[in-house]
Amino acid sequence: MIYDKPIAELIERRFSCRTYADQPIAAQTQQRLRERMTSLGAGPFGTPLRFELVAATEQDRAALKGLGTYGFIRGAAGFIVGAVGRGAKDFEDYGYAMEALILAATELDLGTCWLGGTFTRSSFAEKIHASSEEHMPAVASIGRVANPEQARRGLLRRLTQAESRLSWEILFFDQEFGTPLVRESAGRFAPVLDLVRLAPSGSNKQPWRIVKDGETWHFYIERTPGYGKGLATRLLGSKSEAFPDIQRIDLGIAICHFDLASREIGVMGTWVVEDPTLGGPLTEYVASFVV
Repeated sequence: MIYDKPIAELIERRFSCRTYADQPIAAQTQQRLRERMTSLGAGPFGTPLRFELVAATEQDRAALKGLGTYGFIRGAAGFIVGAVGRGAKDFEDYGYAMEALILAATELDLGTCWLGGTFTRSSFAEKIHASSEEHMPAVASIGRVANPEQARRGLLRRLTQAESRLSWEILFFDQEFGTPLVRESAGRFAPVLDLVRLAPSGSNKQPWRIVKDGETWHFYIERTPGYGKGLATRLLGSKSEAFPDIQRIDLGIAICHFDLASREIGVMGTWVVEDPTLGGPLTEYVASFVV
């Protein structure tokens, strides 16, 4: 996806907007966003997916129940809803594509908020006519920001709090786990990794771990004990099969930031799934970016 503004600016501007102005999105803006949606036929790992922009209705409130603070969405003009086919990297592809669209919405001066959950049998699924071969692991609310000044203050706060996120020593490694990657060794990818650190994630768990291996970058999940799919299994039992693996979606978001930021510095890599067997008992291999 091509953006008119620097990707770093869009990533820094994006925030979880829960309160929107009570006004529709301009028709021209809707059209521009829909054009971006139609350009996303598949994720970087090839899973087919599709997205639509739908107007908010009273039915949607029921679909958002049980999402904790995300249930307190006020005044959203609509939602970005999507359906993804089933595949080995379906959640990663969905996370990548939805984040790419959220950044496109940010460029159009719209507020958004990720809403992860199980929507396969919700009113959202009806709106997009999701088939039994598709699932809906997340939607995003969208609309005009109710208080732009508050959003600007939030941007400054996020920038000053960036250091409160997990450090480079925890997230990025050189050749193997246990050897932290120092900024100088990252070379031209140092600002790319800075933007990965700013990626949103469920409950801000930041489960991605990246190992630099020459010109190749290996992505892993470090699972948060008791979170996401594991928690759903304990609470829902067999019904948890319908609950999405949130931390795999988080990896898709991080991969999106890495990929878009790499393209902006002129690096056109390829995503492959070839496990280098570097992981430990607490990590799961996801994919590699090969230059």
